[in-house]
Order: sequence, then structure tokens, then C-alpha cells
Amino acid sequence: MSPSRIAARVRRIKPSPSTSAADRANELRRQGKSIVNLVVGEPDFDTPAHIRQAAAAAIEKGQTRYTLMAGTVELRQAIAAKLERENGLVYALNEIIATSGAKSAIYSAFSITLEPGDEVIIPAPYWVSYPDMVLACDGVPVIVACPEAKGFKLTPTQLEAAITPKTRWLLINSPSNPTGASYTAEEYRALADVLLRHPQVLVMTDDIYEHIRFDDRRTPHLLNAAPELRERTLAVNGVSKTYAMTGWRIGWVAGPRDLVQALDTLLSQSTGNCCSVSQAAAAAALNGDQRFIGESVATYKQRRDHTLARINAIPGLSCRAPDGAFYLYVNCAGLIGKTTPDGRRLGEDGDVVMHLLESVGVAVVAGTAYGLSPYFRLSIATSLDILDEGCARIARAVAELH
Repeated sequence: MSPSRIAARVRRIKPSPSTSAADRANELRRQGKSIVNLVVGEPDFDTPAHIRQAAAAAIEKGQTRYTLMAGTVELRQAIAAKLERENGLVYALNEIIATSGAKSAIYSAFSITLEPGDEVIIPAPYWVSYPDMVLACDGVPVIVACPEAKGFKLTPTQLEAAITPKTRWLLINSPSNPTGASYTAEEYRALADVLLRHPQVLVMTDDIYEHIRFDDRRTPHLLNAAPELRERTLAVNGVSKTYAMTGWRIGWVAGPRDLVQALDTLLSQSTGNCCSVSQAAAAAALNGDQRFIGESVATYKQRRDHTLARINAIPGLSCRAPDGAFYLYVNCAGLIGKTTPDGRRLGEDGDVVMHLLESVGVAVVAGTAYGLSPYFRLSIATSLDILDEGCARIARAVAELH
């Protein structure tokens, strides 16, 4: 057999499960089947008008050329102002770099820091891409299961037990995808006390859902609770979720100068600078009218409350109310062991998800993709009518089990 032409670092990762699920739902729809797609994690709102207008104005002004690798001064100033205004964090422009989405920021941060065998602690449930990004950068993902009984959050005891001499990173996402769990300042402080005993461990905070939370409070940041970790922390964020700008592909990293400079070097030889027009739009988003955030979050909260009640009324399913983000992580343990009308036994959450898709045309993502079973994730970033239809179909699919 001839050797593979594909590098080992690529062969050991898999396609994004959420992307694969969305592709499967779309394929069934193209075949003429009625599909309620509750997979995709992106706002269903249009990007606010003033942001779109800023992009159009940038085009008309000829701002369509290369920018500084780290991003335009205007955008980095807007990011710095946002971090100080909303998070109480002060960064110089040379401590900030704009990236082509937050996903690129996380992958690139691993690329500049991981040597073969370095370990990255990832609390589960986790966003599906985290472990594979670590593997693609020759690292070792160390998955720590954070059960529902503990609020789906990492405890100091778990963190201490997971750290080894090879630990390079702790990655925290709050509010999280898929559970919506959010750490408090007190919980951050307790984790920081552990980290201070292990100076070799860097910390990455994925803050992409910080504004989408349902208790009318500001999301605390790890560095608010533990400012002494600043020189070991990369804060990752972007405009995708907050401003309904997923397709604009603008994220950023704020952190220690040496890490940001290394990112600048790597990206200069890989992706290059972000889209200039998108940078102008992102600056307008951060500097402009912020009313869209409150309005969209109110809509998400209405959807959360409504869908949560519908799901929790279905026998065999239960769901903890998420603190933020726009997902429900539904516990389907009550369905494991049941049998479908055609005689198939549901042995794990992947079987449950396939039953929902094949029997009633509802597309969701199995908990195995997020590292904690038996669950499935459904997105509430869609209309109440679609969510109602999805819940009705799920109830019908569950009722036919025995």
C-alpha cells in the first residue's frame, strides 16, 4: 500500500461534527424531505444596518487594500476601547491582533505555542473544534468531564488533578457552547488559585458568547478575578455572535506582547491580514450603537424559555436552563435503551439523534461531539415557529418509542 499523501496531523483530526450534521440536513432537504434544522449556531438576525453601511462606506472610500498584519489602527483602537469599557482590561495596540474569526485565533494560538506532546486541558462539554485543533498542532487534548450535577463547569479539584508537567494550556469558554454554562467571578478566583501553583500553564479564554446571557448581568472575565494571570492569558473574542456577523470573519486576541508578536509572524506567513472591509464593519460595530445586543438577547431569552418548557415536558428528556449562548444541551438519558418502531435499540445519544432525523426530520447534534453523553444540542438561534415545529416533532418521535 502506498503511503498516504495526507500529513499525519490532518489524518488524526475529523471534520467538524456540527458542520457535518448541517450538511446532512441540507442534503436531505435537497432531496425533498421536510427538515427542521436546529444545528447551526449562528444568529438568524441580519447584521445591523449601521454596520453594513460602514462596510459600504469603506468600499466607496477605497479601503480595499492590504492592512497592517495585526489589523487597522481603527479596529485595534475599537477593540482596546471595548476591552477597557466592558471588561475593565487595558491593552496597548501592540498587545492586540485581529484574526479571520475567533476560530482562527484559537488555532493560531495553539500553533505558536504547542510542541509535540504538550497537553491542553479542555473541560467537557466543549465546542467541537477544540480537541481537533489541539491534535492538528501536535498537542494532546486532556478532556475533563464536567457533569450536569456540577453545572457543566470545571472545579478546582478537577483542574489540579488534570495538570501535569506537560500541561501547556487551560481553555475556558464562558458562556459555553454547548451548555450555556457561565463561570462566576468566585469560581474563576478558585481556578486561578490552582493555576498560580503551576506557572507553566497558559490560559485561553474564549469569550465569544459574553454578551449573550440571560440574567441581565455583565459576564465576568477571568482577568477581573485574577489580574495576576494577565501575562499568562490570551483573551479571544470576535463580532460573530454578538453582532450577527458570522460571515464577516473578524475575531481578535488580546494578550502578552510576545505571544501577540508570534501570532503576527505566523499569520503574516499564512492567512495574511483580515478582510479590510470587514475590519471597518467590526470597528463600527464596537464603536457604534449597542442597542442591537439587548434586543437580540431579549429575543434569545424568549426562545430559550419557551423551548426549554417544551423540551422539559417531553417524557425522557430534560434540560438545564443555560446561563447564556443560544443552545439547549438536552439530557436524553431517559431514551437510552428504548426501541424504535422498526426494532432498533437506542444505545447512545447518536442513535437518538439519528432517530429524530430519520423519523421526524429534526436535525440536532449528538452529545458525543461535545465530549459528554447522553445529550444532544439544539440551537435556539431560529424563529419561535421553527422551534415549536421542532419540539412538536421531537415529542412525536419520542412518543413512538417503546
